[in-house]
Amino acid sequence: MSEQATSQPSAAGMTSALAPSGASPEARSCLAEELSVISTLWRRDMLHLLRERSRWLGVVLQPLLFWLLLGSGLSGSFRAPQHGGASYLVYFFPGTIVMVLLFTTIFATISVIEDRQSGFLQGVLVAPGSRAATVLGKTAGVTSLALIQAALLLLLAPLAGYPWAEVRWLPLAAVLVLGSAGLTAINFAMAWLLNSSQGYHALMSVVLLPLWVISGAMFPVPDGWLGVVMRLNPLTYIVAAVRLTLGGVGSPIGLLTSCLVLGGMTIAGLAWAVWATGRRPAGSQT
Repeated sequence: MSEQATSQPSAAGMTSALAPSGASPEARSCLAEELSVISTLWRRDMLHLLRERSRWLGVVLQPLLFWLLLGSGLSGSFRAPQHGGASYLVYFFPGTIVMVLLFTTIFATISVIEDRQSGFLQGVLVAPGSRAATVLGKTAGVTSLALIQAALLLLLAPLAGYPWAEVRWLPLAAVLVLGSAGLTAINFAMAWLLNSSQGYHALMSVVLLPLWVISGAMFPVPDGWLGVVMRLNPLTYIVAAVRLTLGGVGSPIGLLTSCLVLGGMTIAGLAWAVWATGRRPAGSQT
């Protein structure tokens, strides 16, 4: 049996996997059904990460190379007095962490399109459990992937000028969870409403990547119209919160404000994703 076949079980297989042996679906409580769907989808994403060894290479090397090459190349021309005169390697590190979250949620939610076309998600939706549980299960799985990748990059924080002892770990973890969950939910909804991975890639290229560029990840928030646009960008609040919790200075947005915005983005994204699962994808014949 091929690897693809083992990673994409049939609808009937998914339904039986969610139903425990010795008990009819009707006999289970609603909460148990919801938790079963959430845990099954979460475990599936974790198994994919363990089995796909090539993903680990990209997990470690891609953000490291991006940070080193851009940070080293621009360090000679970068000046940001409002950030304590930090070098570009120091300034760019929080933005690199947010880039990891963004890229992970984009690439991981492509599987929503593939799973829908293979019939896997149809199996999930006809199994006991709500559409909200399906969204929460996929969001939990992708958020876990993003947190693992961000944690690997955080091992290098001292080399980037952020000593571990000065990092506010609990607020940082809360910010990363909120940011990852919000981005995953938004990407889930967009992937569900599209009918091809090519269209999904194109949309991500013209929407989310430019939003990351103007999030304060690559340059400080300026005055004028661009500063107004950047403050309307939800990714700006993720970058600002990560910078603050790492111990950075000069962030134009407070931590509480950032957390409130991220919490609102996550709730809105989850609601959109649940709504999207009740609609037929564009161009779909089924």
